[in-house]
Amino acid sequence: MRAALVVCPASGLGAAARVAGSVSAALRESLDSLDQYVPQSAAETDAVLKKLVDAGTEAVVVLGGDGAAHAAVQACAETETVLAIVPAGTGNDLARALGLPKDPVEAARVVATGLAGDRRKRIDLGKVEGGGWFATVLCAGFDSAVNERVNRMSWPWGPRRYDIAIVAELAALKQARLIVRTESETLELAANSVAIGNTPYYGGGIPVCPKADPADGTLDVTVVGKASRRDLVRILPSLRTGAHIDHPAVSTLRAKSVSVAADGGWIGYADGERVGPLPLEIRCAPGAINVIAAQAS
Repeated sequence: MRAALVVCPASGLGAAARVAGSVSAALRESLDSLDQYVPQSAAETDAVLKKLVDAGTEAVVVLGGDGAAHAAVQACAETETVLAIVPAGTGNDLARALGLPKDPVEAARVVATGLAGDRRKRIDLGKVEGGGWFATVLCAGFDSAVNERVNRMSWPWGPRRYDIAIVAELAALKQARLIVRTESETLELAANSVAIGNTPYYGGGIPVCPKADPADGTLDVTVVGKASRRDLVRILPSLRTGAHIDHPAVSTLRAKSVSVAADGGWIGYADGERVGPLPLEIRCAPGAINVIAAQAS
């Protein structure tokens, strides 16, 4: 198999760069051929990934966080190139959804074994009309405001950053009139947030769409309706377990296509990356990408 390792050295505040040698060695234990690339900017990462896919590289292994994974998804979607993730970022939500170990070297061994045995798995992606692909969750409202704050923060590192951003955004809580339309139903309500999940997790392991399955041809939608700060404080702890969907203020839908609009100037984020203001049209693209997971089907 012709494979390439793309190291995103800034991921995880330099964690990817620190483990790159060990990850490369672990991959080479099972792979006969592995080329390595270390792009130094987001633009260079995009260019390297596109060049590799256009050249027919059989597998691209990305060492980095969800931002690096998001870039790789854009390049590998609807191609035959297999995408493998070795987590070394802050959130690592795609790697988590694929069942990969948290430790990058252990994950690299799982990936290498999967590639050597050609144990690829085809999963769905979300597609934003007129925009890009996403593999995990697209969110807007309170959730995206948290994302915007997290992206401005330099401390602390890891999931704690999201916890601090959540507390800060509670103080600036604003509801908006939200309209969610699917192929079969419409919700129109005062709401705090909406999340559209291809996989369950965002924000470093929060299962906001706990039942989302990236191989079922649908997207899961979680809407947090009108809720006070006190209500949200009560809901937030249950987010870590997925029990929030049982709260009366929370509505869930499942759909092949979703449109979301709000009157509060909400910004959409997908895979932790800024997409743009609502309204947005999103659809599920079944089986749009080949990946390596801990358990292939």
